[in-house]
Amino acid sequence: MEAHLAELPTSQLRLSDLAARRATQFDIQPNAAERAVIAKTLDIVGIKKLRLEGEITPVGKTDWELKAKLGATVVQDCVVTLEPVTSRVDEPVIRVYTAHFEVPNEDDVEMTVDENVEPLPAIVDLVDVMIEALALCLPAFPRLAGAELGNIAVTERGITPMSDDDAKPFAGLGDLRKALENKDDGAT
Repeated sequence: MEAHLAELPTSQLRLSDLAARRATQFDIQPNAAERAVIAKTLDIVGIKKLRLEGEITPVGKTDWELKAKLGATVVQDCVVTLEPVTSRVDEPVIRVYTAHFEVPNEDDVEMTVDENVEPLPAIVDLVDVMIEALALCLPAFPRLAGAELGNIAVTERGITPMSDDDAKPFAGLGDLRKALENKDDGAT
């Protein structure tokens, strides 16, 4: 039976139900089956450990700030060999939910000063926050230690492929200078 992301138990916090004057603590640790669903969603080989631990605190009368630590041990395919590569991720997670969030129009889109600011939702789903944070900090090009791409040179038959040295027009000037100095030394 194949599990889907929609089947994950959610850890939803209805902001209107939270204490308005103190932080609410949370600690989310998906089990093996839940981690497998998340790994499939993120298109990675697997997740050995995953935890989002932190708190959500009221800020002023309407806003909230989520501060947490994401810890994960993930397995991805090596970009060179396709062998499994295990990586450790430890990242801070900060989200500020504000009632005063302004959505830019399509013609005038620019990055906000703080990319952690989001519109105030009625419910914060901590599993969604955890998955988004993990997706953003996964190694983009996981590589096994010592795995190298190597060099590939392609050209038409009968033509010598261009090398990295050929692309450096001043690389031979040192040799030319030495040859000229040796010539001058022999002439005197």
